[in-house]
Amino acid sequence: MKRLSVLCLCALVTAYGHKASQAPSYAERGSDLGIQVFQQVVRSKPLENVVLSPHGVASILGMLLPGAHGDTRKQVLNGLRYKKNGPYRMLKKLHKTLTAKSNQDVVLIANAMFSQDGFPMEEAFVTANKANFQCESRSLDFGDPRGAADEINKWVGNKTKGHIPSLIKADMLDPALTRLVAVDAIYFKGLWKSCFQPEDTKMRPFTGGNGEVLKVPMMSQLSVFSIGIAATPQGLKYKVIELPYHGNTVSMLIVLPAEEDTPLSRVIPHISTAAVHGWTKLMSARKVRLLIPKFTVDAEVDLEASLSALGITDMFIEGKADFRHLSAEPVHVSKALQKAKVVVDEDGTKAAAATTAILLARSSPPWVSVDRPFLFLIRHKPTGAVLFMGQINQP
Repeated sequence: MKRLSVLCLCALVTAYGHKASQAPSYAERGSDLGIQVFQQVVRSKPLENVVLSPHGVASILGMLLPGAHGDTRKQVLNGLRYKKNGPYRMLKKLHKTLTAKSNQDVVLIANAMFSQDGFPMEEAFVTANKANFQCESRSLDFGDPRGAADEINKWVGNKTKGHIPSLIKADMLDPALTRLVAVDAIYFKGLWKSCFQPEDTKMRPFTGGNGEVLKVPMMSQLSVFSIGIAATPQGLKYKVIELPYHGNTVSMLIVLPAEEDTPLSRVIPHISTAAVHGWTKLMSARKVRLLIPKFTVDAEVDLEASLSALGITDMFIEGKADFRHLSAEPVHVSKALQKAKVVVDEDGTKAAAATTAILLARSSPPWVSVDRPFLFLIRHKPTGAVLFMGQINQP
């Protein structure tokens, strides 16, 4: 049976926070950082499909944080809006909550540090990551870049259930200088609480981001969904539809501009965990005929430019990066990359992402048709963590 699976591995990232009416959780702070990275990426790709794991982005930073010092540490903390001394117990609790069996929908998170044979990592850094993220530590010989890349990709492929078979290329690893590759993987598997029937899926028109009308397989079902109308601070209205997974702890939120001629790019800059939290007060359960496209989307995103634009710069600069609590040997981040893949079908969604350091007629129910560019978020409701978000311009 096809199910929903989401995986994400993530690299270094940071962003500025927004002001919220109530103190956000650590899950929401990290997700906000990832959402802002997503906003940076789509700004340069308004007509493309883009997918990213906000929580995965924050996780890699959380892994690197115990090793950072000075301005490098300050930039990470500012981006994440974490307390100066580090919320390590909170990160440990968050990890446990996200992966608890009580979720019913399976969320698996795996973390690993691949270090050069003989590279002396500080014991406190290794211990903190093992305690907070159940992080594996493995030694590799980066002098053999192809062999090392194969080992890392094998680990990624295993943790993502084969959805991301290859994360890094051998030429990303400098045989003389590579010391550490940090990886975070998230895998989510679930079924829609209310499944779509395959026989109800029909080819219907979808207006792509470039204005071209395509015929795509649109899933359809008559059911009760939570739906609401929200607005940006400028008064631009957009629809929000929630599709819960069967465990009720994770759901997919679809965001669609209310007016057909409003581009999605005018709504995305206003998305944050505070906005998502506010949607719950605006949404109400309604019986509707929902039409949504089946889609498969994958993307590779180089995160360095986005993170740098958000104030996280020093970690990428040789001579400025300060990871003295990671190792006595000076190191910097040479590459921050994320790969992601999402598949949405009648039974649920399959998604994977990888990142490393180196998403009205009264007489009958109304139709709600997602037939133009839209945004989706896959959110863990108890913590507010955004596991995945994506911009779909062409299913």
